Amino acid sequence: MSYYFTTTLKQDFDTAIQKVTEELKKEGFGILTEIDVKETFKKKLDVDFRKYRILGACNPKMAHQAISAESRIGTMLPCNVIVQETGDGTIEVSAVDPVASMQAVKNDTLGDVATQVREKLKKVINNIN
Repeated sequence: MSYYFTTTLKQDFDTAIQKVTEELKKEGFGILTEIDVKETFKKKLDVDFRKYRILGACNPKMAHQAISAESRIGTMLPCNVIVQETGDGTIEVSAVDPVASMQAVKNDTLGDVATQVREKLKKVINNIN
């Protein structure tokens, strides 16, 4: 089982970030965290790196259901979505598969929530093209 869903885009990086954010919002997700990996690597390591951003996406309703079902599941939240430049000039967008990441947790209610989140994230990835 793959641990992510992915697609590639033929648009500039900032437009891709905007499009991903809009599609996440349509599925009830907000962005709780945004990590600019390129900037962080430059600042902390003085290393040049491609544009790579990690978006911590959260659907509050689904997060509430998950935490209510399993109090420590917050260790796996929020759902990460990455937007990165590739070597061939395209932008790759990938989202975590919450079903794959939560396989170790033996909780049927949580599995149902993860399946619902999975479908929403797949829809986001499919709709950004």
